[in-house]
Amino acid sequence: MSTTAVIPRIPSPDHAPGLRAALLAADFTADGLLELLGAPAYAALARSETVPALRATRGDGALDALVRLFLLQQPVAYQRAAAVLPVAECLADGWLVADDGDGDADGGGGGTGDGGAAVRATVDVRPYGGPTGEDWFIVSDLGCAVGGAAGAGGQGEGVVLGVGGASTTLAGITVRTPVAAALDLGTGSGIQALHAARHATRVTATDLNPRALDFTRLTLALSGAPEAELLTGSLFEPVANGTYDLIVSNPPFVISPGARLTYRDGGMAGDDLCRTLVQQAGERLNDGGYAQFLANWEHVDGEDWQDRVRAWVPRGCDAWIVQREVQDATQYAELWLRDSGDHRGDPARYAARYEEWLDEFDARRTKAVGFGWITLRKAAAEQPSIVVEEWPHPVEQPLGEAVVAHFARQDYLRTHDDAALLADHFVLAADVVQEQVGEPGEEHPEHVVLRQGRGVRRATKVDTVGAGFAGACDGSLSAGRILDAIAQLLGEDPVGLRDRTPGALRLLVGEGFLVPVSLRG
Repeated sequence: MSTTAVIPRIPSPDHAPGLRAALLAADFTADGLLELLGAPAYAALARSETVPALRATRGDGALDALVRLFLLQQPVAYQRAAAVLPVAECLADGWLVADDGDGDADGGGGGTGDGGAAVRATVDVRPYGGPTGEDWFIVSDLGCAVGGAAGAGGQGEGVVLGVGGASTTLAGITVRTPVAAALDLGTGSGIQALHAARHATRVTATDLNPRALDFTRLTLALSGAPEAELLTGSLFEPVANGTYDLIVSNPPFVISPGARLTYRDGGMAGDDLCRTLVQQAGERLNDGGYAQFLANWEHVDGEDWQDRVRAWVPRGCDAWIVQREVQDATQYAELWLRDSGDHRGDPARYAARYEEWLDEFDARRTKAVGFGWITLRKAAAEQPSIVVEEWPHPVEQPLGEAVVAHFARQDYLRTHDDAALLADHFVLAADVVQEQVGEPGEEHPEHVVLRQGRGVRRATKVDTVGAGFAGACDGSLSAGRILDAIAQLLGEDPVGLRDRTPGALRLLVGEGFLVPVSLRG
């Protein structure tokens, strides 16, 4: 079988509305894929495993053909494609190219069957469900629409990825209040710009890789979203004079010896790219605006990682920094060597590159690398709130509202001294439950845990006073009055109890277990 080489051109968006209509008519949507493939095959696609999906699309339906074309990189007979797509326009615009092969590689129903002309897709198109049921499409390089970075091995340095776990994580934590201007820095295939277009009047997307901007244009057009301002350049260089109400970035944060892959390797030493991005964001934010990033940071021998990232926060900004994962130097090197496909090549070359990573870490005294979320808010407060914490446990996305609530609580605590706290009224958050932990049969628990059922899903230990206080917070009595009642019940000095409680109360408010009545929605 001879196959015409696929021309590495990027399609034109000129006829994207017609293509979108055809895809929707065939139910080429996230829900449609799940129904056709079934949950196991659908989940396997996210792991870059395509065999289950190939087996599930051996039928002759329109959706089978589209899945094979745009997700599984299989040729489809011209006439079969023409029955579901405006093929002439797709060929002219570069979405498809001619293929003179004689059918699918695995012998399934997606080929020509009779040796006639076939077509192949030049890009991956992945159906993606928006937050309120929108049918969107993320356009990326071939082999990169499923499985995230795992599909990029062996491709060129300018490869543009589709949707991965990092992309959806950032989309989920982003604040979604209506804004005038939003910036997607390092846009890639445009997923963050697509989300921002729902609630921003004007969206600007930048990338060092010009191909990424072309793919963002396709993603927006095929999803029926408004056009964005697309600018080429590194970090904030393309928008040197602009300010924004929202900045989001899933930057090339990988700490690596060199910059082999534009989508992941920042080309700066260590974690300097993430540090620079965070430090420069403050002057690009309008008052009250948010900047939200995914980032890696080094754990350097003899240095507290929290102090390291705290020093990145620009003047005039509050910050909430959450470390979600830590990998030692060997785990980290192996992860990204697999990402680039080095583990599938020559063993000696793999070992040499592994050595390069470890040499780099040794030279920088880097013992591990942390991954997490950084959120800045332009507040210009005299005493900024900078919360740096580790939370590796499961959370419930989306978290945008939880981010807004976090900063509202910090504002409250910043403006209420201990006396004001004791005079105020609180309610227990609706999603909080109490757990008693101890040996079976024990009369009294070893400790009591308050646990959130939604959002960040925090858990915190409290003593008898804390548990009783939380249980009594229904907004009817002030904190001081509740403490007086607990002191009387326990036979304690009420003055002493009032003196020692505000610190614990601040923790419970700061972490969202207790809500001041004034902040209750």
